Amino acid sequence: MRAVVQRVSDASVTVDGRRIGAIDGGLLVYVGAGKEDGPEDVAWLAGKVANLRVFEDDSGLMNRSVLDEGGEALAVSQFTLFADARKGRRPSYSDAAPPELARPLFDAFVAALAAEGLSVETGEFGASMRVAYVNEGPVTILLDSKKTF
Repeated sequence: MRAVVQRVSDASVTVDGRRIGAIDGGLLVYVGAGKEDGPEDVAWLAGKVANLRVFEDDSGLMNRSVLDEGGEALAVSQFTLFADARKGRRPSYSDAAPPELARPLFDAFVAALAAEGLSVETGEFGASMRVAYVNEGPVTILLDSKKTF
């Protein structure tokens, strides 16, 4: 699984003019599932996101997690994290999981984040969403359960 994690002071998701998810502070997490992903990827990613130290301590160092801060998470499904644009001009999504696999993995990720102790809001799987946020720092981290960058 892949994720882009952003430290935010607020974030929200709107679908068809309806606000469906919002947080006042914490992490905005764009999540994509690959066709080779399974439960172990879900567990790894949820643990990593919940415990990622991207919030500043009293010394100004990023030593605190969203759990330490009492923050929330807004999880948004995004298959485009598996885009491969190395060839041509149109990205290929052949490594992205099909919806029938991706949706259960996304739902399992949300449940695993909640099990870590986070309050979790979500977007709407498969919908065209408008995401609004204020990125603090800015801090943006790429995570991939299969490789390192």
